[in-house]
Amino acid sequence: QVQLVESGGGSVQAGGSLRLSCPMSETTYLSRCKAWFRQVPGNEREGVARINTRRGSTAYADSVKGRFTISQDNAKNTVYLQMNSMKPEDSAMYYCAADTAHLTCSDYVDRYNIWGQGTQVTVSS
Repeated sequence: QVQLVESGGGSVQAGGSLRLSCPMSETTYLSRCKAWFRQVPGNEREGVARINTRRGSTAYADSVKGRFTISQDNAKNTVYLQMNSMKPEDSAMYYCAADTAHLTCSDYVDRYNIWGQGTQVTVSS
């Protein structure tokens, strides 16, 4: 179910940065878990980063640790993904998602019931 609209994708050279944004309704924003996923054609959708709304705790895929940061702005009901030191292998469609049903967060795609339409990120070498 697509209800979110991501922005901030685009083309960047290796080593560059992008910031993705995902504004939400207040109800969706207050979901316990919010996350960013990415998908390359022919591959499964993979979790990149997630945040526990109440605790503010975060988790990252090993491939992006130290380079990507997920954050949330309570005043704007928006989730961000700051991507630094980007690599060509970061190229993918990036999706924002929220899990409104569970009390613990995970990176399993099936746990998330609200999704965005995706924003394309391309990193050139």
